This record gives sequence, C-alpha cells and structure tokens, in this order.
Amino acid sequence: MFIFVIKIRDYSGTKTKIMATIKFLIRAAKRDKLAPVFVRVKHGTAYDVFTDTQQKTHPNHWNRKTGRIKNIADATYKDQVNKQLDHLEMLIKHTISTAGNNVTKDLIFKTIDRYYNPEKYEPKKPTLFEFIRKFIDQAQRRVNPKTGRPVCYKQIREYERTFFYLQHFAKHKRRRMDFKDITLDFYHDFVEYLQSEKTLENKSGELIKEQGLAQNTIGKKIQTLKIFLNAATDEGINEYQHYKSHRFKAMTEETESIYLTEAEIQEIYDLDLSQNKRLEKARDLFLIGCWTGLRYSDWDKVTPGNIEDGFLTLKQTKTGGAVVIPLHEMVTAVIEKYNGNLPPVISNQKFNDYLKDVAKLAGLNSREQKSFTKGGIKRTVTHEKWELVSTHAGRRSFATNLYKAGLPSLTIMQVTGHKTEAAFLKYIKVTPREHAEKLKEFWQNRPVMRVINQ
Repeated sequence: MFIFVIKIRDYSGTKTKIMATIKFLIRAAKRDKLAPVFVRVKHGTAYDVFTDTQQKTHPNHWNRKTGRIKNIADATYKDQVNKQLDHLEMLIKHTISTAGNNVTKDLIFKTIDRYYNPEKYEPKKPTLFEFIRKFIDQAQRRVNPKTGRPVCYKQIREYERTFFYLQHFAKHKRRRMDFKDITLDFYHDFVEYLQSEKTLENKSGELIKEQGLAQNTIGKKIQTLKIFLNAATDEGINEYQHYKSHRFKAMTEETESIYLTEAEIQEIYDLDLSQNKRLEKARDLFLIGCWTGLRYSDWDKVTPGNIEDGFLTLKQTKTGGAVVIPLHEMVTAVIEKYNGNLPPVISNQKFNDYLKDVAKLAGLNSREQKSFTKGGIKRTVTHEKWELVSTHAGRRSFATNLYKAGLPSLTIMQVTGHKTEAAFLKYIKVTPREHAEKLKEFWQNRPVMRVINQ
C-alpha cells in the first residue's frame, strides 16, 4: 500500500510542515476485475479517515506511486477518473486549511460525501404552502418602499384569505398541492370551487356554509395567487410556469358603483345632526372625501400642518405621491368646526354603517340596480341609494362631479392618482346620456358655424 503525502502550509507561520497525509489507493483481490479507489486522510492521532471515492480502475492501470491511473492507451477512462480524484483532493485540502485546528473525522467524511452527493446538502426547497406562509409572515414585517409604512392591513388580509381558500381546496380534493400542481386544470377546478357553495372550517373549528363568491372576488384570489407564484419564481423556488398563460386569468367585471351628485352632497351637508354626534362626525368626514378626493386611509393623516393658504398638501398612503388640493368651502367649514383638525377616524366598517344612516336621513332613496356575477350566475339586485353609500363613494363623487363640471381629466387625475386616462374614465360614473349632454354643451359653447344649404 503506497502512501501519497500532501504537504499543507501552516498559515500561522512561514514554514511548511506536514499537517495531514492524503492518499489514494486500491485493494484488489482479483487482478482481472475493476477495483474501487479509496482515499485515506490521516493526521497523527487526531483523525484517520478511510473511505470509498466511488471511482473504479483496473488494477493493471493503477499507478501506486502517483495515486492516479497510468497514462496508457488501454486506460481510456483515465482522464475522467483522474479529474475526479484531483478535484476531491483539492476539496479535502481546502477543508483542512480552512478549518485549522477544528478538523474532525466527521468533517472529512462530510466533505467527501458532499462532493459526491451535493443534493443532500442543498437547502430543501419549501412546498407551495410553506412558501405562502413564509411570504405572508414576511409581508407583515415589510414596509412599502414608496411610503416607508408597513404593507396595508387589507393586503395582508387578502393574502390570508386566498391562502385559506387554497388550503380548503386541497382538503376538498383530498390531495397535497405543490408548485407542480398549479396547472390550467387546477385553475379551472379552483375557479369552479370558488363559484360553488362550500363547507369551510373557521378559526374556531366550526363548520360553516359559504355561498359561491362573486366574480371580482374570485379574480382577486387568482391575482393574489399569482403574486405568491411570481415571488416564488423570482426566488428560484418555483420552476412551473403554467400560471403565466393568458388562460390563467384573473377575471373581472365592471360593477355599478354609485356616486353622489352635488345636490345630494348638499342635502347631507344641510342635515342637522347635532343630537347625534357619531353620525355628525361620520357626515363631516365624508364631506372631506367628497371635496378632496382623498382615500379613507389618508383621512387621519390630515393635520393643521398640512393646510396653508387655502390648500391641503399631503403625501398619499397608497401611492406615496404628494397631492395639493384647494379647500372647498364645505371642507373649510368642517376644519374650522373642529379647530383646524378633522374628526377622529373610526373603523371602516363602523363608518360605513353610520354613513348609511346619514344617507337615509338625507332622503337618498332613489332605486339603484347593481349587477354582478356570483356563483357563476349573473344577478341583478335593486337597492335604495342610501344602502350603497360607503367611504369610497366620496372619492368617486369628487372625480365624477368635477369631470361633469368640465374640469380636464388630467387635472383631476393629479389628485386621484390615476396613472392613465383610460383607468380614470372607467373609475368615474357618468351615464351615456350624461356623456351625450356634455358633448351637446361643448357644441353649444363653440363659436356659431354657418350652415349653407346648396
């Protein structure tokens, strides 16, 4: 048995000394069969490792002096095996040099095993559900780079709700779900599941019946799933791309959202609510939304420091963009009423409840139809207008009333934050008749053109 000695520099000094011996050797009982190549790594009494390199050679081709396969024509495989042994030797030397006095027998074994079985030491990729759970947990700690504030609660809630449906869908199908399972077949099954009536288990462990979801709600769930999958793809965890197909779409439908006319806003302003402070505060906040176009999430950001020379300047929470808005006389009246501040903002749910009471007292009882697709079925429901009033109606009323008054779209968009005019025109609520009247008014206000009959 030949010992192949490797000298490894001791980096603590300038002299070279023997730190360990590395040898490659074979043991062959029969010279006509391939023999396995072993490696032995020894350093005094500190460690002595002897293990298979997973390489083989014919005994007659082995050079005991060099610890490699001879350079002869018969050994056609010599380059491949010798290259493997060279790489393994360098790796062992690097391990010993890096570890210094911390070299152990187990470390040497692990180094050799890692070389031949790297997949055992690669970090295990998370499953789809493990990734989503981690993604949501990280999102709760993440801040919006534009605003410096945490990701909004509503977005986190949407993440959680989508994950909830995915888990129940997997349970319903009685199968485990991973990235490879997100195919077009999955898409159709998942959409059908969301459209159907289903039994779900809430956080308390109670089973509850839930009707099919509305089309826009389903579309939001698909959109959120794509957020998860895009993040996993960017991190190199997901390699399956079926979700990028144009058929894997987040369906949407336009719904009939209401707005309040200037006359209806005036009716709300004129209400005497002095005997009901909670409704009065809700009314006053809503008027701010109607005449500034601010989102509900920005109302509690308004302080006396944001108001100067009849203008309100504010950095919006959602977009991070700054807006400058002239104060309408109703806004000025509300701010003066509360000594330069706005009434305290309450939860969105309570606010909407109070606001409906206000709208009902103001007599907003015109009949409004609302069409939507739920459970895969197109439905139309009629409501009295006060039932549909919400915080967002204020912002939509602001944009729609200014557009109807003739203010250019681009000027309004500077306040609402819409990026394109197409998106803005979908947002406002102007009927075809109102568009036609607007065009008629435009023609009437132009210089008179003479029409000559031939």
